[in-house]
Amino acid sequence: MPITKGFRVLVDEAMAQVKTYSVAEAKAKLNDPKVQIVDIRDIRELNAGTVVGSFHAPRGMLEFWVDPDSPYHKPLFADEGKEFILFCGAGWRSALATKTLQDMGMRNVAHIDGGYAEWVKQGAPTETLEERKAGAKGCG
Repeated sequence: MPITKGFRVLVDEAMAQVKTYSVAEAKAKLNDPKVQIVDIRDIRELNAGTVVGSFHAPRGMLEFWVDPDSPYHKPLFADEGKEFILFCGAGWRSALATKTLQDMGMRNVAHIDGGYAEWVKQGAPTETLEERKAGAKGCG
């Protein structure tokens, strides 16, 4: 069965419907208590580091963690006073995930253009998992 709508079309459609922040815009919100940066990458991708202060919510569990009726719900996502800014490796998965969360009814969601690759390229603050566990902030 042929693919009638490829991933690029899906990503482009999502990008047209979601709020997208540049790295600079997202970086400016890092210390805002009303903002939670969310890393939706696979756990194996975290070996490369992550955005300082981000919360890891793997893409495969996101809808379940967000929905209060799910047995996997994470209360963090019930905070309507927070803006959740998602990122992935390149900004494709986060665009699709942001669109999905909007489809679920969330309006307080956005994503980072270019994802973690662009974050690192622009020298925005990162931390390794070891630094996070030790309570250190920033390595870049």
